[in-house]
Amino acid sequence: MKRRFEGFQWNYLAVSQFFRYFATLKTEIMMKRILFLMLMVATWVSASAQTKKVSVLGDSYSTFIGVIPANYSSFYPNDRNDVTEVEQTWWSLYTKAKGYSLEKNDSWGGTTICGTGYGRMDTSRSNFISRVDSLGNPDIIFVFGGTNDAWARAPIGEYQYSDWTKEDCKSFRPALACLIDMLGKRYPQAKLCFILNSELSEEVNESMREVCKHYGVQLVELHDIEKQNGHPSISGMKSICEQLLEAGL
Repeated sequence: MKRRFEGFQWNYLAVSQFFRYFATLKTEIMMKRILFLMLMVATWVSASAQTKKVSVLGDSYSTFIGVIPANYSSFYPNDRNDVTEVEQTWWSLYTKAKGYSLEKNDSWGGTTICGTGYGRMDTSRSNFISRVDSLGNPDIIFVFGGTNDAWARAPIGEYQYSDWTKEDCKSFRPALACLIDMLGKRYPQAKLCFILNSELSEEVNESMREVCKHYGVQLVELHDIEKQNGHPSISGMKSICEQLLEAGL
């Protein structure tokens, strides 16, 4: 009888140990799975946080057919310039270098920041101000304009930081201030950066510096940009991207 009991006790202990071992093993497997899932989620969150969205508000320097709206005038590609692929544009080079994505490119060839274009034409329906709402949901906004304002010799106007009328915004300085104010209110979470072309009139250069300084907006002043037919070449596009990166953007 004693032997039977001892045998039963031994079997009972063996079974108990087996189940304890099984429970421990099962717990370890579950913990490994949980840790793996946590690692995957952390990696996904980290990658998502780093993938910023970039929007561009510009003129012909930032155009490319098939990327900008179909009804907009585009300079690129052009048989008078060696930029033939979208990957050669400054904004494509920039987003690739940073690992960012392009949200929207609302660039329209020949357009001005203000409401006065070539031949004193009223451009209020196509200027930069009229397109503020077309940039999607960006983390970074690049505004690359002022070139046509300078080339068209649009009225420079006076510095004005509130209460703009349509007539006020036919001049460059009030229009630029109005544009920055609108962008800041429309996209309060976005980083805003203006790009100033090289070889423009000093009036436009100084106005851009003063208005951007007033609003605390970063301004990148380009230099030594190679151009073909008045527009950045492949080399010029690379220089623009490099200067943006050098500016810490």
